[in-house]
Amino acid sequence: APEVRPELERAGAAVQRRPFEEADLEGVWLVVAAAHAEVNRRVAAAAEARRVFVCAVDDPQSGSAYAPAVVRRGGVSIALSTEGQAPGLAALLREALDDLLPEELAQWTQEARHHRARWKADGGPFAAPRPPVLGS
Repeated sequence: APEVRPELERAGAAVQRRPFEEADLEGVWLVVAAAHAEVNRRVAAAAEARRVFVCAVDDPQSGSAYAPAVVRRGGVSIALSTEGQAPGLAALLREALDDLLPEELAQWTQEARHHRARWKADGGPFAAPRPPVLGS
């Protein structure tokens, strides 16, 4: 990018101060376009011609993919998306969900794995629609 935020440089990211070039998309399968709408549209057009996914930050109409807010804990992954319309809200919801998830989630996941393995070994079907929740 011709201009970058100082935090990006301090984070140790490789920075090339120049405009987007279509050759930047060679050999990639996903590109993040985080420029103004005109540049994002150019990136999107070049990516579409190469069948490359585009996550267009703050410009969802120029993208073909979204980057969800993700909570990963104890073998469970929860992805949230506002379809690119409100990434800050998705991040806020991710934090709220992370706070709500039980500390015992890894134990619950292990218990569910155990029940599933037993169900498969017995040839199913499972007597209950899902394994019992620990502590209930």
